Amino acid sequence: MRARWHILVVDDEETMTDSLAAWLREDGYSVDVASSGREAVEKAQARDYAIYFVDLKMPGGLDGIETMMEIRKLRTHASVIVITAYATVDTAITAMKEGAQEYIVKPCHPQEISLLVERIIRVKNLERENEILRRKLTRQYRFHDLVSKNVRMAGIFDLVREVASQRSTVLLLGESGTGKELVARALHYSGERGTRPFVAVSCAALADGLLESELFGHEKGSFTGATGQKKGKFELADGGTIFLDEIGDISARVQVDLLRVLQERRFFRVGGTEEVEVDVRVIAATHRDLAGEVREGRFREDLYYRLNVINLHIPPLRERREDVPLLAQEFVDRLSHELGRAVTGISDEALRLLMDHDWPGNVRELENAIERALVTCKSGVLTAEDLAFLRPAAPAADGLRLPAGLTLQDIERQYIAVTLQRTRGNIKAAADALGIDRSTLYEKIKKYDIPR
Repeated sequence: MRARWHILVVDDEETMTDSLAAWLREDGYSVDVASSGREAVEKAQARDYAIYFVDLKMPGGLDGIETMMEIRKLRTHASVIVITAYATVDTAITAMKEGAQEYIVKPCHPQEISLLVERIIRVKNLERENEILRRKLTRQYRFHDLVSKNVRMAGIFDLVREVASQRSTVLLLGESGTGKELVARALHYSGERGTRPFVAVSCAALADGLLESELFGHEKGSFTGATGQKKGKFELADGGTIFLDEIGDISARVQVDLLRVLQERRFFRVGGTEEVEVDVRVIAATHRDLAGEVREGRFREDLYYRLNVINLHIPPLRERREDVPLLAQEFVDRLSHELGRAVTGISDEALRLLMDHDWPGNVRELENAIERALVTCKSGVLTAEDLAFLRPAAPAADGLRLPAGLTLQDIERQYIAVTLQRTRGNIKAAADALGIDRSTLYEKIKKYDIPR
């Protein structure tokens, strides 16, 4: 079993490399040698060694510290042991600061080397086993870019597979940050349209006139700045899928145009006289209660029924807490690579902190929290200290007082009111503090009639 672990010995003294390599081979390891820092870097490029023994003083070219730094650029998880006959406190501190796992002094004792290597390999074996188990779990609970072990989410995955190849319109409901666009992409790529375009449009991000042009395109001269013909998102999605995010935010005029497209699969570009026909599957999403919007007269009933052919409600993260460890590890794996951080796991205390949080911003908030923690993390594992910003702050002297007997809505109203008071009516600051979108905060202010 030990032969699968490769070790590189780097020293300009041939006697030293031969003797150390012989000791390690007797212990059952596969060992290569290099006589210079440059040769060691070249070997590290070709093979990922479990452990590197690097002599501190090597004449010409790269010295031991420089060699270690170059190796760690190539292999961020490399275990480097610096060896030297000239031990000083300064060189030891420098070596450890630059990433050396151990610092030993010549002459090296075979028993000491064996115990040291055995300890490092034991840790690497555990890390490898954990990685294999983690990948098995991820594969078991993965569906495209979605990861979940929640029963309700499993039902959603099954329904997505069932309707993926149909042309029926799908309406995705759920709070902001629950992953509605990921579900939409899974719908698209699971079906027959998966090789065709997937085009996403945020309906809340554009003003009324701009949204019409974005969806349906425009002709040259149809408005100021229209210097040429432009295809809209519906044309660009022809044969594929268009994802209309935050559909509940579109105006009455755009609702009429959208209804016609859903009914007839054709439309006019802005300023155009020639009809454009398309074959597009529509997936819409909103965090709003569209049925309530219909009752209030803010959303067309006929459009609602056209959109609501297949309905999927994505549960918030607080209702599927069993997904938090899976998602958190998924974000650690991806973001640590993107940020260039050598972080591979999450401590038990940190995991408890993540599990205890309510995640009002859902999966998006969890991802942001992991990214923030990775930036400040000082070890290979996220700790509770790295996630300390998730701990509830101590109540201020003028903080919220909650008498007994309040309903959940009463508590929410008071908490929003106090947050607005603290931010002096600043909606963006209050929304950030509450972990919700500004549009959601506006809705709740209106719902609870909260003075700003």
